[in-house]
Amino acid sequence: MSDLYPLGLRVRGRLVVVVGGGPVASRRAGGLLDAGARVRVVAPDVVDELADRAAAGDLEHVAREYAPGDLDGAWLVHTATGVPAVDRAVAADAEARQTFCVVASDAEAASAWVPAVARTAAPDGSGGELVTAVHAGRDPRRAVRLRDGIAAALEAGELPLRRGRPTAPAADGGTRPGWVALVGGGPGATGLVTGRGRRLLASADVVVVDRLGPRALLDTLADDVEVIDVGKTAGNHPVPQERINELLVEHASAGRDVVRLKGGDPYVFGRGGEELAACRAAGIEVEVVPGVTSAVSVPAAVGIPVTHRGVAAGFSVLTAHEAVDSVPGGPQHTLVLLMGVTRLAATAAALVAAGRPADTPVAVVEDGYGPRERATVGTLADIGDRAAAAGVRPPAVTVVGDVVRLAPAWAAHVAAGGAVSTP
Repeated sequence: MSDLYPLGLRVRGRLVVVVGGGPVASRRAGGLLDAGARVRVVAPDVVDELADRAAAGDLEHVAREYAPGDLDGAWLVHTATGVPAVDRAVAADAEARQTFCVVASDAEAASAWVPAVARTAAPDGSGGELVTAVHAGRDPRRAVRLRDGIAAALEAGELPLRRGRPTAPAADGGTRPGWVALVGGGPGATGLVTGRGRRLLASADVVVVDRLGPRALLDTLADDVEVIDVGKTAGNHPVPQERINELLVEHASAGRDVVRLKGGDPYVFGRGGEELAACRAAGIEVEVVPGVTSAVSVPAAVGIPVTHRGVAAGFSVLTAHEAVDSVPGGPQHTLVLLMGVTRLAATAAALVAAGRPADTPVAVVEDGYGPRERATVGTLADIGDRAAAAGVRPPAVTVVGDVVRLAPAWAAHVAAGGAVSTP
């Protein structure tokens, strides 16, 4: 059974004595000063960092060998002289005074131990911090490795970061308002969400999710996180945008931290601007976290770059509901169409009527990064028929332009003499 009882200490304004003046003592003193302690360093000589802080008045330096009375008034003692006999004497004096003592050279002689500490900024931008301390059975190297792993997982949002009291009272006695984060989830693959997005998701009390967001991330949430599905499909919007705006405001106003988890990027046909405006109008703190838009990532998943030297120097992104016939450029200007499977044949005809060559290559990429990812290729003249024959269905991204010729699917299509699709 361990004799270690983990505990956090509030040392601000309290005297802590550090015996020793070397690098270890300097690190200990620095951490104590950061925590607001009054630090007294006892050592005949000290390293430059300690000398500079003493000269600046940050700490008291007693420039001589240790004497028993040096611990008078101390709440905590750290000894790191490098001389075992001195460290043991300091530990014995501290024990007699019932003062906890950290002994750098001999953990068994100590009555307290310093953990490996990671400090992580609070994800809500409040200026607070999360402090993680790891002891690891008094093995400092193992503790450091564990600390670094935990810190990395916290930064990546792989560990929960939620507040324990989501409706804590505000300073005026009312409910502390929550915040809203509009998080771009990327094209659906969990690994393509930004670290910031993962951290905010791990700290959320409520998640309002789209159909095309990275829904596998929902499995990582605690059971008491409320998930509100507002997913839309073609012609079916069960939760209108105005109601989505209201949900964000209602939950944040009740003191909850809300993540609006979207597919792609919030500002690329994601109506993020409308949600931002609604939150700001209600006085709700709101953050926008960019995401990897499907307009470029989904074509890339099947080997199609939207720009390529000597092939295409620019690209436009539209929905198939827009006036695609007014987009400038020929096959050398890539056109990316989102949400356009049902109107594909009509869109292709409109582009030809507007002057694009009928033999312009086209690729329709279904379920990018998903289990049924597939590219169906053809030209503006026949892509409607090819997509229908292949049973193409949403979600899908359509790419129009010569960059399609760079895709493996196009090479397979040509080699097969016009195969309908390639998985």
